Amino acid sequence: MAVPFRRTSKTKKRMRRTHLKKTAPNVVLCKNCGEAITPHRACTKCGYYKGKEVIKVNEEEN
Repeated sequence: MAVPFRRTSKTKKRMRRTHLKKTAPNVVLCKNCGEAITPHRACTKCGYYKGKEVIKVNEEEN
């Protein structure tokens, strides 16, 4: 079985892995209620998408 002749340095290893990083998800504000939502999705709080109600949301007030 082949094994590396020399140990891979920290620099080489880190250069190879530079694109493997976590990114925060994109967030926009709902134009109807102001809730933070992901783009191109209906708001789960109010049920609106592009100014139209597309989901009926049950509002239970205490």
